[in-house]
Amino acid sequence: MIYFPNAKINLGLRVTSRREDGFHDLDTVFFPVPLHDVIEVITHSTSSADAITFTHAGIPIPGEASSNLCIKAYHLLKKDYPDLPSILLHLHKHIPMGAGLGGGSSDGAFMLKLLNDKYRLGIGEDHLRHYALQLGSDCPFFIINQPVQATGRGEIMQPITCALSSKTIVLVCPGIHVSTADAFRKIKLSPNTPSCASIVERPIQEWKNNLINDFEEPVFSAFPEMANIKEKLYNEGAIYAAMTGTGSTVYGIFETSPSIKDLFPSHYQLENIVC
Repeated sequence: MIYFPNAKINLGLRVTSRREDGFHDLDTVFFPVPLHDVIEVITHSTSSADAITFTHAGIPIPGEASSNLCIKAYHLLKKDYPDLPSILLHLHKHIPMGAGLGGGSSDGAFMLKLLNDKYRLGIGEDHLRHYALQLGSDCPFFIINQPVQATGRGEIMQPITCALSSKTIVLVCPGIHVSTADAFRKIKLSPNTPSCASIVERPIQEWKNNLINDFEEPVFSAFPEMANIKEKLYNEGAIYAAMTGTGSTVYGIFETSPSIKDLFPSHYQLENIVC
């Protein structure tokens, strides 16, 4: 069975308070975008000492395989569903990693959905979201996978209407590593601001001066190159441009697909996505 985990962007991102549990309360709109990884699962045909045989291709995946969220998702379900068979798992990475696009979170969430469907586990959406939250704060969104207002750690979600049909979203990923921990340490709280959802529901022409990602100020200060990306997107006619998550991807929303290939260095990953 093959599934295609997709990316997301944040339409606005406010940090409203610090919590006693060490996390922060957020306010954002998660919006799914059709930029995909690929995961394939095949039941292992012979008995194996290892529950998972893991292979991958595409963008190199650093670190130990055991830290991959697809593998963690399998073992999470295996604890409650011990009859899950050994599997062959292949992951093709196309969504840039550490880029604010939620690629790893999406892989983990889609792995839960794939295993549930392939092996007919009968897990309902609410329960899948519970499992997904154990993988990471962004993971439950990809179980719903439609535009939502997200609050709390990002796990409290309410579907909203956000029509970007026929618009083109340009993603510019410069491959800069942004430390999420450093970004949170430098953040200024925004406790009394209009919700991102209330702004997203306005005409997109009103977003530029109202829909804000609080992480842009500290991240752009540390990496002026990213601020330059945003400026270039506006100069090319973007209706709205912003950083997603804590970076390093910056996106622009256009009425029609612009020609931006020659604007950025060749090592940047550029994606033109028609909604």
